[in-house]
Amino acid sequence: MTARKWWLVTGVVATTLALTPGNAFADKGGGSAQGGNARTSGRQSGGAIESLVTYSGHTGGGSGKAGNVQPVGDWTPPACWYEPRTPDQFGKSVEDGYNETVNAPGQDSYAKTSVGQFRDKYKDGEYKNYNKDKADEGNWWVAVRDEDRWMEPEAQACDEQPFWVENGDDPGVPNAVTPEILAELAYNRLELPETEVTLAPEENTKVNLPTWAWLDKATFKEVDVTAQLNVGGLNIQATTTAKPVSLRLEPGTEDAETYPASGECAINDDGSIGEPYAKGKADQTPPCGLKYLRSSGDGTFKLQATITWEVDWVGTGGAGGDLPNGEFGNEQAVIVQEIQSVNR
Repeated sequence: MTARKWWLVTGVVATTLALTPGNAFADKGGGSAQGGNARTSGRQSGGAIESLVTYSGHTGGGSGKAGNVQPVGDWTPPACWYEPRTPDQFGKSVEDGYNETVNAPGQDSYAKTSVGQFRDKYKDGEYKNYNKDKADEGNWWVAVRDEDRWMEPEAQACDEQPFWVENGDDPGVPNAVTPEILAELAYNRLELPETEVTLAPEENTKVNLPTWAWLDKATFKEVDVTAQLNVGGLNIQATTTAKPVSLRLEPGTEDAETYPASGECAINDDGSIGEPYAKGKADQTPPCGLKYLRSSGDGTFKLQATITWEVDWVGTGGAGGDLPNGEFGNEQAVIVQEIQSVNR
């Protein structure tokens, strides 16, 4: 039994930490690279209840240089939240967890005792048979943690044991799943295309020679992920969309200048960034680019190209709004050669 698959519940046994079922983890699942359309979902695994939120669209898990959006600033998507479960679903998870624990070879006695007390609470104690006779009246709500973030302090914030909520009542806990929570979870699964800019000169550049940089509209475009939850009479969804708005160039050395001076290249009206180099523009200043002031010697400079993305969402019932900007970038090697003159 792995620790991350079980709730750490205090108070079930007064002097111990009890490993009990009931904690669920979001399944990020396999995704597709930019241009694909993947669907992932939670599932039952052993005694743990995994998230029943499903994701479709440009989700994480692709290959190549694509990757997940990184929020700008201190904000992060939820590391834990609460989802409903029907009495049958909840009862099965507890029974599976109980059987797995008590039958595990070499399992500690305190774990067996704790999981047994947890089971008794919902089956034969405070509640009877997981409230299956009240299946039409409400649902159990359980804590869910993002599987990839279960060790973070934020993932421990959802520490309520499973609790019963009558139909139509407010669960009364922070991070009870809503369209906005789903939008934030979808944010965490947005996969963005690689940000390798086209440069001119292409192979290598020269000291004090302006280097043009650009991204065609076809290279990158809006991406979106839809998160949906349909369980226990709750059927909600949200679609989170990221739109590219600017490119930031960091030359990889202080001995360089950027165009514009801020290093931030705005998006053009047609969705492209920068301007392709063409013959006859050698004496012009590129609208997006850089100039190296010294040679890279026998090595290279690591040019960092980072796209900033504006993120918003729409969800069930007409809900929607903005989420914090995100960014994603790649490094690319640039050779800079020292020459005395450039023949143009």
